[in-house]
Amino acid sequence: MSKTELRFELPIDAPERRRLPLLLRRAWYGMNQAFRRRLAHLGVTPDQFTVMRTLLENQGITQRELTELMSSDPNTVAALLERMEQAGLVERQAHERDRRANRLRLKRSGKLKYEAARDVAVALQTEILGALPARMRHQFLGNLAAVAEACRMAAEKSPKRRVMRNA
Repeated sequence: MSKTELRFELPIDAPERRRLPLLLRRAWYGMNQAFRRRLAHLGVTPDQFTVMRTLLENQGITQRELTELMSSDPNTVAALLERMEQAGLVERQAHERDRRANRLRLKRSGKLKYEAARDVAVALQTEILGALPARMRHQFLGNLAAVAEACRMAAEKSPKRRVMRNA
């Protein structure tokens, strides 16, 4: 039996196997740190870049829609938007039918900041995907999208429980 065959015979959490949570975390953390450092001179964070890109691609969406598209939580997005609004990158406009909601738009200064940051993002993505042979990159991204969707569905199926704190 080969090492590869033996590896698949082991339990999924065996120390000898590669573990999905750790690999996803390492990949995300490494990419996020590299992106954060490369964007620092622009005064933009990776999350702010994601907001700008998402708003550019989906002008006029609500904060709730932005939260879903970013796979984030409402409090994080609210704080992020507040800082970006104060920096003059985004604006909120009253929703035409829902008084509780606002439409989000990327301002001209946000578009300019996005364009500068996009060059950094593209270069970093190209560098990172360069770890794979060109013929495997498209399939890898497709597989990663499938894993991301499976994670989202698992989260939806999981009951929301509050953590009990000791008094």
